[in-house]
Amino acid sequence: MKPLLLVDGYNVIGAWRVPREERLSIEEARDRLVHLIADYAGYSGEEVIVVFDGHYTDRAARTRQSVNGVEVVFTRHAESADNYIEAACEAAPKRRHVRVATSDAVEQTVTLGRGAVRSSSREFLMELEQVRRVGRTRMREERVSRGDIFSRLPPHQKEIFDRMRKGEE
Repeated sequence: MKPLLLVDGYNVIGAWRVPREERLSIEEARDRLVHLIADYAGYSGEEVIVVFDGHYTDRAARTRQSVNGVEVVFTRHAESADNYIEAACEAAPKRRHVRVATSDAVEQTVTLGRGAVRSSSREFLMELEQVRRVGRTRMREERVSRGDIFSRLPPHQKEIFDRMRKGEE
């Protein structure tokens, strides 16, 4: 069972300097964050759910969509992201590793009490950036060493295939 990461989307955006520095609209900040998290999820192997508050909207129903393998949830009117995250922690099987990314102190306490591990929004943003850096480095290294499949074989296997190619076996 994959570990589960629940992200309080607006809380993370509030701790993130990029939207302020680049004067992003809230929609642009949400899209950029979800894109970064999707990249992260590809490397981490976690199931990720990003939750955005619909608490102060007139949205009658909760909406869900999958964006590049990340589930994005917008809560309904009168439901906060905190409510959704708490319920998700409660519903998760006890043996499943659950982590919550938020800097909301009350939310951290409640989710810890329900068996989840917490990451502050700043810690999570640093983790996102570190994973992107490592991923970029790994891709560059793979691009340099990629070549053909034959070049990546161990020497003894290369000898076997080379003999087969020459008809010696």
